[in-house]
Amino acid sequence: MIPFRNPRKPYFQAMRNLRIRLILILFGFSLLSFDGGGNYFEISKNIDMFTTMYKELNSYYVDDIEPNAFMQRGMDAMLEGLDPYTVFISEADIEDYRFQTTGRYGGIGCYVRQYNNHIVVSEVIQGYGAEEAGIKGGDRILVVDGIDVQGLATAEVGDIMRGEPNTKVTMRIARLQANGEYAEMEVYPSRQEIQVLNVPFYGMINENVGYIKLSNFMENAAAEVESAFLELRDGNAQMESVILDLRGNPGGLLREAVKICNLFIEKDELVVETKGRLSEWDAEFKTRDNPIDLEIKVAVLINHSSASASEIVSGTLQDLDRGVVIGERSYGKGLVQTTRPLSYNAQLKLTTAKYYIPSGRCIQALNYAERREDGSVGRIPDSLIQEFTTRNGRRVYDGGGIMPDLEVEMPAPSDIALTLLSEHLIFDYATIFQSHNTSLPQSPGEYYVSDSLFSAFADWLRTQNFNYTTQSEDALESLREKSKEDGYYEAIKETLEALDIELSRDKGSDIDKHEDELRQLLNEEIVRRYSFEQGSIKSSFQYDQQIQRACYVLNDDATYNAYLQP
Repeated sequence: MIPFRNPRKPYFQAMRNLRIRLILILFGFSLLSFDGGGNYFEISKNIDMFTTMYKELNSYYVDDIEPNAFMQRGMDAMLEGLDPYTVFISEADIEDYRFQTTGRYGGIGCYVRQYNNHIVVSEVIQGYGAEEAGIKGGDRILVVDGIDVQGLATAEVGDIMRGEPNTKVTMRIARLQANGEYAEMEVYPSRQEIQVLNVPFYGMINENVGYIKLSNFMENAAAEVESAFLELRDGNAQMESVILDLRGNPGGLLREAVKICNLFIEKDELVVETKGRLSEWDAEFKTRDNPIDLEIKVAVLINHSSASASEIVSGTLQDLDRGVVIGERSYGKGLVQTTRPLSYNAQLKLTTAKYYIPSGRCIQALNYAERREDGSVGRIPDSLIQEFTTRNGRRVYDGGGIMPDLEVEMPAPSDIALTLLSEHLIFDYATIFQSHNTSLPQSPGEYYVSDSLFSAFADWLRTQNFNYTTQSEDALESLREKSKEDGYYEAIKETLEALDIELSRDKGSDIDKHEDELRQLLNEEIVRRYSFEQGSIKSSFQYDQQIQRACYVLNDDATYNAYLQP
């Protein structure tokens, strides 16, 4: 049999090889102007090997190679060996990256998720098209602008709903009714420029203590914090202190962090210094303006998810003894990223420096420069941790995030709570509640799930046939497998089976055992349906231990001042 040959294949192959040769030639020219920091020969040699290998694979590999995907995998693998913050941003991902820094996009103002084969509205943003059109959390989205979205990924549905501001969207949704059935309806939300707020909530916890929740450090974060603070102070004559809540804040723009510090500290104070491998990345960032308040007492809340710019603000106020830091040890990200332009509208976000707060410490926790044999990254060893001092002489340390002045650990979520959240059962019951209640009986700060409502929720949960594995069950299963390997299983089999039965019996009472935790989660979700994110945050004040401890410290001058002294 004579093998079939495509008469045009040699032409296509020749053209593809020509393109690759052109790429390699351009690669060579780019090397002529490349500053390799003294490693020119090594860089040139490795790029030459890489391009030669790429050409050989393209020419002789048994299957056709898709150049973009192939090169993308290579770049991703190369960057994985550095740190998780150094990433390639393709032209297709530029808009998402811009949103991360500006918080702006064109859309209707709601978040969606996919579960149980439905696209469901998980949250509505107050003041935008979705709210104005009457869309509610728990609504199922069926059709968007004539496109059936059932079976589509969440990202695809989001792309369909986004678009130019001042354009209408036609949507068919289904809403749960009090009789348990879903009723279909059409809604016509308008797309608008959505500005995700850095400060989703601010208000007074009591007559003396103000509260500002800062969720991001995107553009205008400092202006939002300043506006919130001035409104609280000017509208509440008895306000003596403020809580700045940075819990769960992953960071963002360095300049916004410096401006926020400037609200409470003198002009020309050093906030952060950056030091890189190249001297061009060395810089000092000082406050430039007069502060708005040097006297008010400040408490900063942080937790394990407070990172980067959050740590600059909390660490600076701690180093200058300008506020008391309360909560849990922060994440420990002391690396600075810079975006560099690449060809074809792509960008490279890369780590160019480490930052150091006023005491001189860097709070980076993980040492990406020295990996273990398996490629994993370890924390800075204790032997390398150094001691520094605050302005008043208090001892602080580098290498592990910001350690709070007053440590208040929040309890870890229980296994049953994690299961109810991941399987959307708390969300679903809030949807049922919403189908029977057009409004909350009290304001968000006063409403709390009643005993009768929680009892009804618990009864409903027991009909849902949800299942989960506790840590104790995991440990027991590990013991069972290990005993089989070691030959002891038969000797302890009856004991293990008895423990199995006891654990199952005990797990049956988990709803009652974790009532307080589940009640709080249900309360926040129900309030969110009527008062949006702002109401959900306010409702949490009733049982938030870290906020309560912060209020205690702020309301007692002697206690507050004691935390700021050695």
